[in-house]
Amino acid sequence: RVHLVETGGGPVQPGVPLTLSCQGSDVLPFRDYNLAWFRQAPGKEREGIACIPSRGGNALYADDLEGRIAISRDNANHLLSLKIDNPNPGDTAMYSCAGVHRIASVCSRAASDYTHFGQGTQVTVSS
Repeated sequence: RVHLVETGGGPVQPGVPLTLSCQGSDVLPFRDYNLAWFRQAPGKEREGIACIPSRGGNALYADDLEGRIAISRDNANHLLSLKIDNPNPGDTAMYSCAGVHRIASVCSRAASDYTHFGQGTQVTVSS
């Protein structure tokens, strides 16, 4: 059963902002889940780039991306989003969302802390 489905990937021109979406299924109590975005570039390890807690609190971002990406959630519609400003070829990767049932005001970017992962959506930044 698929619980998280990402959309919004594809070929992107450098500098053109893009927004990725992650739709959670109704079987998940979405509002009680800590959520995160991960990405894996060819030949590199998967990295957690952003997370957002289930109960307010601050989102966390990878140091080298903070200020250029923004994570947000819409609990009513079971939707998680990731906006990437000024994308460059270094952002080319498979992006996936993840969730874990946790009622908390803090979150983690470690993959080992998440129990549900989507299949991913490929983003390719190229002119």
